[in-house]
Amino acid sequence: MFIYNFKVNGGWLLRFIIIILSVFMLIVFGISLYKIFFTSGKFIVSDKIEAKEITEISPDNYSNILQAVHNDINSYLGMKIKFTGYVYRLLDFKDNQFVIARDMYINEAKTQTVVIGFLSEFNNAKDFQEGAWVNITGTIEKGKYHNEEIPIVKIEQMEGTEKPSNIFVDSPDNTYVQTSGLL
Repeated sequence: MFIYNFKVNGGWLLRFIIIILSVFMLIVFGISLYKIFFTSGKFIVSDKIEAKEITEISPDNYSNILQAVHNDINSYLGMKIKFTGYVYRLLDFKDNQFVIARDMYINEAKTQTVVIGFLSEFNNAKDFQEGAWVNITGTIEKGKYHNEEIPIVKIEQMEGTEKPSNIFVDSPDNTYVQTSGLL
């Protein structure tokens, strides 16, 4: 009778498992390094507006798009946009400047709001009173306000309109960071 004694070498099996795990960890480490160094830390914004001839911004995506454009101005330069808001001016604005504004809720109970919007420039801006509701079509450009680069909408067409039924917009997808403890 033939009896074969089969013995598994524990040292050999352990070395094999360690080699497999080491190779796996090196692959994961390599992929991580690639993502860190070759994606430049850019993140995909889910509400990035698509390139169209003219992109219409609605109250539903207004604050998300406003935030996306402010976070990455260069990706939106030259884009034509169309939307509705009201004329809002600050004391230090030039005669041709105003904010095309909406009121954004900043709490869950929807009891507190702040004014948000794009700084806009239009040659005939003086023709429109503070608080007047307007439809605008313009192009996003880079400008400066208080020595800080911000997107500015150069308005090509602007006309008065009636106040919409919903003048409020929500915060951008739970990512809005409140900037004041006074609100």
